[in-house]
Amino acid sequence: MKNIRAALILAAAAVIAAGGCASKESADAAEKENSEVTETSAGDAAAEEASWASDTGSTAEVDYSDEENWAYLGGDEETRADVFFICPTVYMGEEDSYNMPLDDEDIKYSFTGAINMEKGIYDDECSFYAPYYRQAALSVYELPEEEGERYFDLAYDDLSDAFSYYLEEYNDGRPIILAGFSQGADMCIRLMKEYFDDEELKDQLVACYAIGWRLTEDEVNEYPQLIPASGEEDTGVIVAFNSEAEDITDSLMIPEGMKTYAINPLNWMTDGTPADKSLNKGACFTDYSGEIVTEIPELTGAYIDDVRGALKVTDVTPEEYPAGLNIFVDGIYHLYDYQFFYRNLEENVAARLSAYAGG
Repeated sequence: MKNIRAALILAAAAVIAAGGCASKESADAAEKENSEVTETSAGDAAAEEASWASDTGSTAEVDYSDEENWAYLGGDEETRADVFFICPTVYMGEEDSYNMPLDDEDIKYSFTGAINMEKGIYDDECSFYAPYYRQAALSVYELPEEEGERYFDLAYDDLSDAFSYYLEEYNDGRPIILAGFSQGADMCIRLMKEYFDDEELKDQLVACYAIGWRLTEDEVNEYPQLIPASGEEDTGVIVAFNSEAEDITDSLMIPEGMKTYAINPLNWMTDGTPADKSLNKGACFTDYSGEIVTEIPELTGAYIDDVRGALKVTDVTPEEYPAGLNIFVDGIYHLYDYQFFYRNLEENVAARLSAYAGG
């Protein structure tokens, strides 16, 4: 099966950048000159802020008490848990526009459609929450690192506000599944860093499915609440992997020389033990309504590469499943992270919910 839905998920890997620049005058400048410089700097800062507001559409906070700012807003308190889901990248960006506007109905349609493609894995017995947010555009990944991070920061500010509002108004102590893909997975890990050092909230976490983004040893060492999954039913953990062909040595998600934590969604092991394709319970290719258009049992096997921590996918070829985006080379199966392992992930969500309830 060729080119299945590749264009429907505009997924991207986030760039981690260090920030900012500052101007300075010589130490022996006269007081008058310093005053003039201060005025000039203030003018430059104002111009930069105006440009920033133009680039992002607005820097004002999003009002998450307004239901229009949610793609999905839960509501069923009889379910087993809540899912807080973060959409992958669907906004391509335009000239001087690097964050998704929230007043464009066509873009919001694509945003909801991308959520629907993965929603069926999580919402069988859960209340589903998914905020609109000013996600960083795909074009941000082509900017220099020092320029790009501010756009991811704005996206995260929205999601932090949305998650805080959800906790205050809707959660009421219920179990939480945090989930996302690509940029959404990166944002899930950021939420974990900010919020889940709180012991009470950490106890509510069934699992964080941060698929299509990296989780590094440095992060785990710095943030003890980031616990990589080590088995099929452990809870309070992060489930992460990045799919690629066996010959890939570098990608946006896992740059060459880096190693990430990962777990194999076919055998739920973290070492290089191969999982035969017979363990694949169904690759599912979905449309924007969430309907499964094609299902292929036993499509592919996989194993964890002990050098990169990547999920090496066997039994398929880049010709059959091309990368689909120019930020990736063929052999990067990023767009298929969910699709290749759909039924196994769906089953695993149920297993972790049962383990959490029994624990």
